[in-house]
Amino acid sequence: MAVIPTKNNLINARRSLALANVGYDLMDRKRNILIREITGLIDRAREVQSRIDDTFAQAYESLQAANITLGIDAANAIAGSVPVDDTIAVRYRSVMGVEIPLLSKDDSKPQLYYGFAGSNSMLDEAYIRFIEAKKLARELAELETTIYRLAYAIKKTQKRANALSNIIIPNITGTVKFITDALEEKDREEFVRLKVIKAQK
Repeated sequence: MAVIPTKNNLINARRSLALANVGYDLMDRKRNILIREITGLIDRAREVQSRIDDTFAQAYESLQAANITLGIDAANAIAGSVPVDDTIAVRYRSVMGVEIPLLSKDDSKPQLYYGFAGSNSMLDEAYIRFIEAKKLARELAELETTIYRLAYAIKKTQKRANALSNIIIPNITGTVKFITDALEEKDREEFVRLKVIKAQK
């Protein structure tokens, strides 16, 4: 739809252009902050993943040794005495409008739920290692969810910034130029008309 070249429409178009430029600057700043936030988290997630791999490897090695020395049935019976952990609580914090999960930390020391008579140090070692792996898995879940949400927000912000930069701002700039040119042409015609009238008088 063609815009009628009036001074009022020119004022509105300039106002829209200023708002679009401010919007682009805000989107660009938001994207940069989110990218900075995600960069540190990716390094941390890699480090936690590496620690989990090592901890699980050690835990399974200890469990295998316990199964060999105690027998699989005895080890399973002892494992059945350990209660299920349902202590994870989720809270959220906001980073530039993105909801980031915060899982409750478990800093308690491992507690043995079985007696020493039917177990051995290898089973204790496996139990402690699996608790450590659980804590690391909790941390990794929080990190990976945060990274996923930030990456999605960055993608969305980038799309909006691109739409402003490549479509909306050029369109409004074109409209401002069209109205300005049309008004200037109208002023020139009016000037020439007045000159002709003055010459005729």
